[in-house]
Amino acid sequence: MPTTLFIDWSAFFVGEEDWKFLIEIALRTLIMYIIILLGLRLLGKRGVKQLSVFELVVIISLGSAAGDPMFYKEVGLMVPVVIFAVIVGAYRLTTYLTAKSTKIDDLVEGKCTYLIRNGEFSIENFSKEALAHDEFFSELRQYSISHLGQVDTAILETSGSLSVYFYADEDVKYGLPIMPLLFEAGSCSITANGKYACCFCGNVEELQPKKHYTCKKCKHDKWVKAMNTLRIK
Repeated sequence: MPTTLFIDWSAFFVGEEDWKFLIEIALRTLIMYIIILLGLRLLGKRGVKQLSVFELVVIISLGSAAGDPMFYKEVGLMVPVVIFAVIVGAYRLTTYLTAKSTKIDDLVEGKCTYLIRNGEFSIENFSKEALAHDEFFSELRQYSISHLGQVDTAILETSGSLSVYFYADEDVKYGLPIMPLLFEAGSCSITANGKYACCFCGNVEELQPKKHYTCKKCKHDKWVKAMNTLRIK
C-alpha cells in the first residue's frame, strides 16, 4: 500500500509553540545579549583577550542559539533563525553606534589603561583592573623585563593585550624587581643604606636602616632592594 508522507510544516519551523512565541524569543534574545555584554565588561579586559567584548557576545550567543535545535525536537528551526537575526541585527547596530559615537565605543569596548608610568605603578588605574601583581609581572617578564625601572610606560589595551615602552639604556633608573625570588624578599625592615622600591606601587626612595618606613606615595610599608640593571634584548 502506498505510504502517505505528511509533514506538519508549522511544527517543523516553529516547534510546539505558536508564532507569538517568536516575539518572546526575540525579546529574550535581545535582553540576554545586553546581559552578556554587560557581564563581560564587568569581567574586565583580561577575560576577553584578543576579541572585542561584543564580538565575544556574538560568538557565545550564536553558539547557544545553534545548539538547542540540534538536541531538542520541540524547538523549531524558526526559533534559532529569529535568534540569529536579532543577534546579527544587534551586532550591526552596536558596530554602527560605536563607529558614530566615542562615548558608546568607550562604554562597549572600554578604554586603554595606563598601568605603569615613569617606572612606577599607576595605582588608581591598576586597582580598576582584575589583574594580580603576579599575573602582571609574568606578562612583563615575557618582554625580558627584570624591574620596573626599565619601563617608561605599560598600557593595557582594550583587547586585553599589553603594550610596553622601554627607557633607552642610558635612561634606565632604579625600579621594583619583578623576578619572583627578589620580589618575595620584600620586608618592612630596612637593614642597610640604599635605594628601595615599595612593593605595592614601585615608588623608589633612598632609605637608611630602620625598622619601619611608610611609602610617601601609597602609605604601604613593604620594601625591596631596587635594581637598575639594563634589559637583556
